[in-house]
Amino acid sequence: MKGEHTIELLCEVLGVSRSGYYRWLTAKPSARAKQDKELAEKIVEFHAQSRGNYGAPRIRHDLEEAGIQTSKKRCARLMKERGIRGRKKHRRKPRTTDSRHSEPVAPNVLALMEPPTAVNQVWVTDITYLETGEGWLYLAAILDAFSRKIIGWACAPTLAALLVLAAWRDAVARRKPSPGLLHHSDRGCQYVEQGFVLELNQLGIARSMSRAGNCYDNAMMESFWSTLKTESELDSTIPATRHDAELAVFDYIETFYNLKRRHSSLGYLSPVAFEKQLTKQDIKAA
Repeated sequence: MKGEHTIELLCEVLGVSRSGYYRWLTAKPSARAKQDKELAEKIVEFHAQSRGNYGAPRIRHDLEEAGIQTSKKRCARLMKERGIRGRKKHRRKPRTTDSRHSEPVAPNVLALMEPPTAVNQVWVTDITYLETGEGWLYLAAILDAFSRKIIGWACAPTLAALLVLAAWRDAVARRKPSPGLLHHSDRGCQYVEQGFVLELNQLGIARSMSRAGNCYDNAMMESFWSTLKTESELDSTIPATRHDAELAVFDYIETFYNLKRRHSSLGYLSPVAFEKQLTKQDIKAA
């Protein structure tokens, strides 16, 4: 418009003085505007580091950890102005549980317990599926209910009991649990298979199972599956092969979720940072 019409005409039409226009044109940005610009650059940086997953609450905690104080409202405004946002979870409910078996099931001990107060008190587990160009890939994972850390996982092209056994052995090798640990799962046939139950019994592990057809009894795992599928590349692309999907799972769990992803229930620390904080507290107490 400026190139098509004279400044005099535009000022007259808009009802502003020429001197006022030139003052606006040459005015320096305010201190607040400069702060917003610098803050927005850091927000864009941290949003990229979160792989485009974080919204304003987690970005604000990244800023505070970097020594930059701001409000969630201001952070959200600057994100909106730059067209960036956290990813929203999709409602997906995988059906991987076959409870049509005659094997005995464990009671829902978890529902009667107080929340855990330390790691390796309660482990929850479940199975989900991932779509690939070669067909389904099934993923079993075990999560520590106190620190929310994924402590064992395994992938397989079928739902055989060996899948949950592999995830279990991975968790045991990493954590070396003591007798008395509670293992909670659904009533799927994989979790009542004799070989799997035997390994739990040999280590003195107590068993707990959700009520039939009630996914809310294992809400932590359901939440993790939703987070995984929303925040990893598995949400936007279908891996060409099962191997590619397994690599994507490894990348998300081992290099982002456990190490870096801020958890609102952990005071916006990552599971690894939360467990390290507990270790420091134990050392001070000693």
